[in-house]
Amino acid sequence: MSNEQAKAVMEEVTLLNDVGADITFRGRLYSESSYYDEETGVMTRQRLYVTDQNQQVYSIVTSDGVNKDRRVYLLQVDGEMCRINNGLFDVTVQLDLLMTAVKGLCGLDGSGRSEEFLQSLEQTLKAANQ
Repeated sequence: MSNEQAKAVMEEVTLLNDVGADITFRGRLYSESSYYDEETGVMTRQRLYVTDQNQQVYSIVTSDGVNKDRRVYLLQVDGEMCRINNGLFDVTVQLDLLMTAVKGLCGLDGSGRSEEFLQSLEQTLKAANQ
């Protein structure tokens, strides 16, 4: 899909956010996944959107059937820096430090699988940013 075609299918989207302000943007869904944790009984839905401003919006909704939690993060990559806004706070961090934090939070070591995951994550972020 060309850049012009991608922009043509974009629409106004508002994502509800339980942490801060709801986030509204013009964009399109890029990727989504859902999974159910049988041990905790929690369903998680993740969606990645791209905006007409070449930003990414990451939405995470979890529910145990009684309680629902909605979180939204707006990400803007600019060179080696990544700006992250959750509707309440706005933080700018170096991209390599962000990747190191993701690696640590996910419990990834230096194994081949870990590197494949990080490369895939970085490629997705760059592809969505084009």
